[in-house]
Formats: sequence, structure tokens, C-alpha cells
Amino acid sequence: KSVENYLKSFSALNIDYQGATMCLDLLDRKGKYSNGFCHWPKCSWVKSDGSWQPSKVNFTSLANPSAIGSGHTALNTLMHEAGHAAHFANIKQPSPLFSQERAPTSVAYAENQSMFLDSLVGDAAWMAKYAKNTDGTPIPFDVIEEKIRSTHPFAVFQLRAMLVVSYFEKALYELDDDEVTPAKVLELADEIEERIQGGKSPRPLLSVPHIISDEASCYYQGYTLAEMSVHQTREWFLNKYGFIVDNEKVGPVLTKAYWECGNSRGFLDIVRDLTGKDLSGSAWTAMLNESVEDKIKREKAEYDEMIKKDKEEQNDIDLNMIVEFRDGDEI
Repeated sequence: KSVENYLKSFSALNIDYQGATMCLDLLDRKGKYSNGFCHWPKCSWVKSDGSWQPSKVNFTSLANPSAIGSGHTALNTLMHEAGHAAHFANIKQPSPLFSQERAPTSVAYAENQSMFLDSLVGDAAWMAKYAKNTDGTPIPFDVIEEKIRSTHPFAVFQLRAMLVVSYFEKALYELDDDEVTPAKVLELADEIEERIQGGKSPRPLLSVPHIISDEASCYYQGYTLAEMSVHQTREWFLNKYGFIVDNEKVGPVLTKAYWECGNSRGFLDIVRDLTGKDLSGSAWTAMLNESVEDKIKREKAEYDEMIKKDKEEQNDIDLNMIVEFRDGDEI
């Protein structure tokens, strides 16, 4: 159902993959690289004769049908990587260099797109429409309320867990060469965890793979900037349209404002041009400061509205793409 829900959800947002060919390898298996990712053997671009070159996209997730809870993790990964794919399928510039992943494409710019779209999975309205049992019955709001009560008071720890990586890397790279010893690195990690998170992290800082991978060093601050933009962009959509889930305006707006330009424009510029504000953490902190009771009240209203809409609407799936499902060599 994860694939079906992704297809229906993105189609309801009016997202268009512009004729892209998508190869999805979504199941975990022995020997498979243990992370979700997305890459483009062919970039989308407008050729000199004006013809369109659609993208070819491969992306992967790690669903394990025999593991309880794996489906939710795989769904989030699927929505995230599909967001990357939608973004890069819609870059309309006169060279493929505008639609490749390396500089001047920034981490924050790329992750903003995927993190915005995977954020929908946590919305009560999205769950009302797409989180259903085999009989088609939506998830009861009582379950969503329990989730909010058990997680929202601690949501700030996600923010601190993101910040701690960047602050550690900053401190690490500011050390003099003769200070860089295993003991000092371990001591520094403990010190930064205590300062930012208030104690030792349940996920040890040095277990974060980005820190010890040369191509991903100093990468993590991009996630924090992207998360700031996600909340600022969500705030803009909610203020303008009142809702995000199944809003047919979302796809066209993202395409024009964030996607078509590729890396020809800066991340901070496109966020400011869409939202009318410089990038800030205001929308994110407002979400964190929302009381549990206010959040439950707001989410319940959005849940009830979607239940009503779901009885009235049936979405056809049209994403303008060719899709191929694989499990390794098996198609």
C-alpha cells in the first residue's frame, strides 16, 4: 500500500514527473546498501533545439514486509526519495549541469524538496486519507491523538539532534592539528552532546555516518536549513490555501518556485521569493511551541475535514511517468 499511497498522494498534489522513467527498488535484501537514496543516470534539461530530455531516475528504499514497523519507515523513505525525483524531473534549464547534485546545488536546496513532501505523512489529514486498514477504514483519531501526546512534547529533541552534528563538526575542524587525537575527538563529542542535548545522545554522535564520510562531511547543516525551509514553506501554503494534503496547487507552485530553476538560483533566494520572508527558524519554533492541546484540536479539525472530503472524492492517478519496480535483478 505504500507505493499506492505515494502515487495517489503525489497525484492529488498535481505533481508532474514530465515523462521521467522511474526505477524503484524498494525492498531490503542481503547485500543491499543500507540507506535510501536517489540518483539520475539521465538529467532533465531543455536541448538547444528546444526539445525536452526527460530524466531517468533510480531510487531505493528498505522495506521488510516481515518486520513490524518497517512499512512506516519505508513509506517515509519512499515519499522522501520520490520528492527528490519530482524535483529533479522538473528542472527546465538549457543544460544538464543545472540538474546535477553537486555544487552549486546545495544540500539545503535539494533536501528542502524531499523533506517537505515526506512531512505530509505526519499530518492527521494525510493519515485520514491514506492510513487505512485492509477494509478501507481510516486510522482512528484516538491513535493519532495518542501519538501527538507521546511525541510532540519531545519534538525539540529532533532539532537538537540535528544541531549537535553541525556544532561538533565546527568544533572538530577548529582544533589545531596536534590536538586531533582519538581521545580528544571522543571528549569533544561528549562535550558537544552535553552542551546541545543536555546529556549523552541515545544515538552516539560519532555513529552519524556523515561525520566520517569525506563526501558528506559538513553536510548535516544542510538538513537543518532545509527543515527551517520546510516549516516556512508549509506555513506559507497553510496561510494562503488553508491546507496542504491533496491540494492540487502544491505541485504547480513547487514546480515554478523551487524546481524549474535547478541550481541556477540560490536556495535562500527561492525561499524568500515564494514565502516573502528571509529564511528563518520562526515557523519551526512556532510548531515546537504549539501546545499539545492546541495541536490536537487543529489536527482533529483537519482529520475530520479530510474524512468528509474522502467520501466525496476519488483521485485518478496521473503523474506523467514510466515506472518500473525491481527487486535487484527481478523486474
